[in-house]
Amino acid sequence: MIDRIIDAFVTIVGPAAMETIYMTCASMIFGSLLGFAIAILLLVTNSNGMRPNRIIYGIVDFLVNMFRSFPFIILIVAIIPFTRLIVGTSIGMKAAIVPLTIAMAPFIARIFENAFQEVDPEVIEAGRSFGMTNWQIIFHIILVESVPSVVSGLVLATITAMGGTAMAGAVGAGGLGAVALMYGYQSYNDLIMYMTVILLIIVVQFVQSFGNWIYKRIK
Repeated sequence: MIDRIIDAFVTIVGPAAMETIYMTCASMIFGSLLGFAIAILLLVTNSNGMRPNRIIYGIVDFLVNMFRSFPFIILIVAIIPFTRLIVGTSIGMKAAIVPLTIAMAPFIARIFENAFQEVDPEVIEAGRSFGMTNWQIIFHIILVESVPSVVSGLVLATITAMGGTAMAGAVGAGGLGAVALMYGYQSYNDLIMYMTVILLIIVVQFVQSFGNWIYKRIK
């Protein structure tokens, strides 16, 4: 039995876990960069922002809500032409990163936006009284003060992205989701199925615990 477990992990589950980690990390990096830019735009153009603009804020806010409302499995299919344009294919890990990034960006943008809005307005006013520019206030006050909330939100986003990779596995992206579906569901291989579930639980617990540790250290 031990030999079967080791063999299954080395040949099937282990490589699939690395694929899941790769897709999660890549989509979180690109999604965070895009989400941060969107959040800054929302912060600056809202009614209480530094450059209020109701039209721009309304358009960006609508697009964020629209993409957040898409079920991920439908989003994968809906943007296949765009995915092919970006990476040249609609199947595999690289292809999965495109819809994962598009799905995570608005979610992360809301995390950043909410974190930014929690910053004490008196701290911002203090920065203005010292003659700081808007960009200095954003990067030296708002961003710094919101780091703990951002970290907490990004931990949640990482776990969400990991769940997205499982759904992406159903359409040929690989990873633990594809392994669970192919071996656990279609082939009735309980060993690999339960190994996949246990490994996902371990990874999620590690991410959550590590995120909580970072949050406490920063807080």
